[in-house]
Amino acid sequence: MQITNQTFSVGNATYVNKIKNMKKILLVEDDPNLGLLLQDYLQLKGKFDVVLCTDGEEGLRAFGKQNFDLCILDVMMPKKDGFTLGKDIRKANVHVPIIFATAKTMLEDKAAAYDLGGDDYITKPFRIEELLLRINAMFKRVANKADSNDESAETQFSIGQYHFDYTTQIITNNDVQQKLSTKEAELLRLLCLKKNTVLTREEALLSIWHDDNYFNGRSMDVFLSKLRKYLRADPAVEIINVHGKGYKLLVN
Repeated sequence: MQITNQTFSVGNATYVNKIKNMKKILLVEDDPNLGLLLQDYLQLKGKFDVVLCTDGEEGLRAFGKQNFDLCILDVMMPKKDGFTLGKDIRKANVHVPIIFATAKTMLEDKAAAYDLGGDDYITKPFRIEELLLRINAMFKRVANKADSNDESAETQFSIGQYHFDYTTQIITNNDVQQKLSTKEAELLRLLCLKKNTVLTREEALLSIWHDDNYFNGRSMDVFLSKLRKYLRADPAVEIINVHGKGYKLLVN
């Protein structure tokens, strides 16, 4: 099904949450026809309870009143745009997955979405089935992460003079703290797990962005530059490029 500007009618059904593990989704979309289409389609699948809001301020109020398993945010909205809403949501909850849906296609827009803590980015117009695939993949990744019992569950790291708490996404050097975005924290964590060894570019992209395409690679380069800036006060700590392979967090 291709989303266009046409009006769709799926039916005015009443959905009752009879499944204990039904996932609750916050959908914030200012186009009423598209919003209702997405809400009805997802709820007809029987696995999702979807709360629809039509502007950023309404979306933030809804997020403050209920617990959501996933947020789908349009970017260009009245009152509060999707990026600002996503930033506000990420301040309140560092773990809830956020998918941005927008007509913006510039690399800078995608980088901004990931920088403020977005987990995925889908460009309009998109097939509604693709959105469903991304939602299911997101919940699968969350479940796999929760079930992980190996070293990847480690959340506290020493990096020279710095202490990195992955749970709070904060780097501390003496009394100075630096709050990281979700993608920055995930990338630094992978580097820490591979400290003094090579983290391949492909491994980082597939683990964090789930796609090793060119645009995600450019976005990751931006985050690496920021991490180098955050860690530059300690000369014993360095993130280096390993030509043709990836990156290495060196701690002397």
